[in-house]
Amino acid sequence: MGVLQHINLKDLRFYSYHGVYPEEQILGNEYFVTILTTFEIEDYDTLELKNTVNYEEVYAIVKHHMDFPQQLLEPVAFHIMESIRNVYPFLKEIQVNIRKNNPPFGGDIAKAEVNIHWTSEEKNEF
Repeated sequence: MGVLQHINLKDLRFYSYHGVYPEEQILGNEYFVTILTTFEIEDYDTLELKNTVNYEEVYAIVKHHMDFPQQLLEPVAFHIMESIRNVYPFLKEIQVNIRKNNPPFGGDIAKAEVNIHWTSEEKNEF
């Protein structure tokens, strides 16, 4: 029987140019991205980097997608999730959260977040 392991990257900070309004695409904004992953480990004694989540690679995936401006955060989150799934097909769950600080809708110290959560259809025997 395996053990579920989580590897997470929390509050990765980026300055990106996502947004519906033209000024957002020119001025940019501060974003924080959190990635949560879950997978099964059979044997910790033989664990190798190729059998786990390399958070340096995950950071590079997130950075790539945060550097490509989109009008909405939803496709950014989806593409990050899909890219992580392609690199780590053994994952059971992936959660992507993108938080935009001070979005331009007049809220004082407001934050807007998009969160997607993918779960494998494969059932665990726990």
